[in-house]
Amino acid sequence: MSKGDFAKLEDRLGYQFADKAHLKRALTHSSLSGGSDDVRDLERLEFVGDRVLGLFAAEDLWRRYPDFSEGEMAPRLNALVRKETCAKAALHFGLDKLVRMSSWEEDSGGRKKKAILGDVCEALLGALYIDGGLDAARKMYDGFWTPNFEKLAKFHRDAKTALQEWTQARKLGAPEYKVLTADGPAHAPAFTVEVRVKGFSPLKGSGKSKRKAQMEAARDFLVREGAWTEEHE
Repeated sequence: MSKGDFAKLEDRLGYQFADKAHLKRALTHSSLSGGSDDVRDLERLEFVGDRVLGLFAAEDLWRRYPDFSEGEMAPRLNALVRKETCAKAALHFGLDKLVRMSSWEEDSGGRKKKAILGDVCEALLGALYIDGGLDAARKMYDGFWTPNFEKLAKFHRDAKTALQEWTQARKLGAPEYKVLTADGPAHAPAFTVEVRVKGFSPLKGSGKSKRKAQMEAARDFLVREGAWTEEHE
C-alpha cells in the first residue's frame, strides 16, 4: 500500500492519522501474518472497533427512537453492526482494494469475502479510535452509517431469526445447530457449525464465535433455498 493510497483513504475518511502504523495494521489481514509476531495484523483493532461501532449505533438508536423499548432497539442494533453491514461500509470506503492479505487468500476471492471485509471495517474503526479517539472514529461512522441509517436499521431480522420464521411457516420445526469444530488460539478462535432443517441437506458455517458461525450457516441455508433476498443484504 503506497503513501498515495494512504492519503486517498484518509481523504475519504476525513481524518489524517497521527501514526500511520495504526492504519497499516487495520488493513493487514491475519492470512498475511500466519500467526507470526513479526507481522501485526488487524485482529486486536477489530476487537476494539466492534465495541466502538456498537456504542455509536446504540447511541444513535437511543436518540432517534426515544419511545422504543430495549426489545425494539436490540434487533436494529444487530442490523447496524452485523458483518454484512460492515462489509458494505468497507466497500463504500474502498477497503476491498487496500486490504493486505496473503496471495493464497487473494486467489481464493478474499477481497470479496464479507467476513474479511467486515473485519477490516471494524479494525479501521478501532484504528481511528486508538489514533484519534471517538471524534476520529465518528467520522467513519458518519460517512456511512449516518446517511444510510434508516435503510440499514429497517431490515433488522438476523439470519437465525429469518431461518426460524422460514421453518415455522413451513411447519418444519426449529432449526438445529451443532458445533462441529472449535479450533484456534484463545485470542482468535474459529468455530464450524452445522445447521439442520427437517427434509433438507445440512449446511455448514464458520466464524470467530458460535453465534457468528450459526449466523453464517443460517444465511447460507436461506441463500441456497432462495429465501434470502437483496433487502437482507
